[in-house]
Amino acid sequence: MASTASAADPEHNTKDREEDENAPAADDEDTGAQVAPIVKLEEVALTTGEEDEDPILDLKAKLYRFDKEGNQWKERGVGNVKLLKHKESGKVRLVMRQSKTLKICANHLVVPSINVQEHHGNDKSCVWHAADFADGELKDELFCIRFPSVERKKEESKEAADAAGLLEKLSVVDGKTDEKEKEEGPVEAKEQHNEAEGEKAKADAKKEDEIALSA
Repeated sequence: MASTASAADPEHNTKDREEDENAPAADDEDTGAQVAPIVKLEEVALTTGEEDEDPILDLKAKLYRFDKEGNQWKERGVGNVKLLKHKESGKVRLVMRQSKTLKICANHLVVPSINVQEHHGNDKSCVWHAADFADGELKDELFCIRFPSVERKKEESKEAADAAGLLEKLSVVDGKTDEKEKEEGPVEAKEQHNEAEGEKAKADAKKEDEIALSA
């Protein structure tokens, strides 16, 4: 009877439940099972398109482009502007990416026709026209770039002028090479013609000697 009364006692049942709840949880058992990932990610090599180029300038700046429709300057991005020289062709291009998104905000060749000028008396900024390809299509753009200091602006302007001069010299050399090839072409053809005529004369003389001997 005592055990039955104890089992039916609500206070006794409450103590049992509290002891069960306060009991330390058992350590998780290591079953040794391995769960395969749902998606397998493979390492992908990232390319910037600058692997075949050597940097000759790398400066932090803020870039603007002139909006013809709105007749106003619009910020293009803040980042590092680079002048990159191709290892084989020697051509130089200007590339600028936004610092956070790495989105290209300027991408064009530095050609002799580019004229970098100071922007309305602002000694930290300069402007220039270029056929730019940053948006995936070739467009004539008017750019303005602002540097943290005057020294940085002078450095960029000097490097751009040097790059343009380098391309101008390169184009002159290429032109002279083409002219030289054109001049050498007829001379080589004439030499080949003379050699052919000489071989023909030798063959005719040999034939005449054979006829004379047979007679």
